[in-house]
Amino acid sequence: MSVNLKPPVARDLHAVAGLRVGSTEAGVRKAGRKDVTVFLLDEGAAVAGVFTQNRFCAAPVQVCREHLLGGHGIRALVVNTGVANAGTGAQGLADARATCAELAGKLGLQANQVLPFSTGVIMEPLPVERVVAGLPAAIADAQADHWLRAAEAIMTTDTQPKAFSAQAVIGGATVTVTGIAKGAGMIHPNMATMLGFVATDANIAPELLTQAVRELADASFNRVTVDGDTSTNDSFILIATRKAAHAPITSLTSSEGQALLAALTSVAQQLAQAIVRDGEGATKFITVRVEQGANADECLRAAYAIAHSPLVKTAFFASDPNLGRILAAVGYAGIADLDQTRIELFLDEVHVVTRGGRNTSYREEDGQRVMRQAEITVRVQLGRGDAAETVWTCDLSHDYVTINADYRS
Repeated sequence: MSVNLKPPVARDLHAVAGLRVGSTEAGVRKAGRKDVTVFLLDEGAAVAGVFTQNRFCAAPVQVCREHLLGGHGIRALVVNTGVANAGTGAQGLADARATCAELAGKLGLQANQVLPFSTGVIMEPLPVERVVAGLPAAIADAQADHWLRAAEAIMTTDTQPKAFSAQAVIGGATVTVTGIAKGAGMIHPNMATMLGFVATDANIAPELLTQAVRELADASFNRVTVDGDTSTNDSFILIATRKAAHAPITSLTSSEGQALLAALTSVAQQLAQAIVRDGEGATKFITVRVEQGANADECLRAAYAIAHSPLVKTAFFASDPNLGRILAAVGYAGIADLDQTRIELFLDEVHVVTRGGRNTSYREEDGQRVMRQAEITVRVQLGRGDAAETVWTCDLSHDYVTINADYRS
């Protein structure tokens, strides 16, 4: 069950010139479901990525970093679900590299021109022979308009696929952005979240892509949390095929660069919010906005303290306006010189706290009315400056425990 999240429709997902996507059933962990996907890029495409900050990162994350640093021009991606290939030691690295080599051989590429991605159960060996056996069918399935099939194939505990498109006119040419993501649990803003792939045909200078993917992650995937757990496999990849018929974008601060970033951010934020809306066991989508901070960092500290708090999240699940839990979270967020007498708290339009204490006009039935909604905004004013930041989270329900207790069975 997701919160106000509509399933994507294939016809709404625009093809990106210079990129084909294909998926197949390889039986990586379970039979009868698509679980291997390939992205095939035309020559001249540029690729950049950001990855988990978990020091126990998965083998494919390590190989992706190596191949991106190699500078040989990425021409393909391969994704498997079911097994994360994390906590698998030297054999895991060998399996990730073998997968790249097998796909490269079938495409006439070098192994270091392929990026591998895995998601699923940690500390189980990757059945590399099944992944490899599925590659010919995935390649044969590759089409420019197979984005929805790919979104379905990268799911694990997701209840539905996540995919969005946007278009913008840049330099007189129509530029397309399309992206997919997976994730519902083990979601924490410590890079991106689980797996996300966004592609555009914009003709952007390749050297700008690393800056662009970091800015996108900070505006989207680094603003969501489901349970505060940082995955071993988090990867967010930005692909630019550079096929659009406009002059090259050589600066992200130019009008053309800003127009492209706006389109990219729109898709990335929709994907990130879809992960929260589809959070494991989620019944409510919660926007946490912290305003009047001295700087962005302290706003984010306070926002994440609220969004991560199990007590806050379970109160939202129960529609219980036990809102002192929000104040407590702000108090332990690590803002050393915070003056509690300047704190204001709102639930949607309901003014709950003023000057650090209960607003005399606040009525608990008003708080409960808001808490019963499927979508809620928590707004905190720190009274310290002009900075403001927003994060997105969900409630914590009985189903979250059930899903994760049964995950390997």
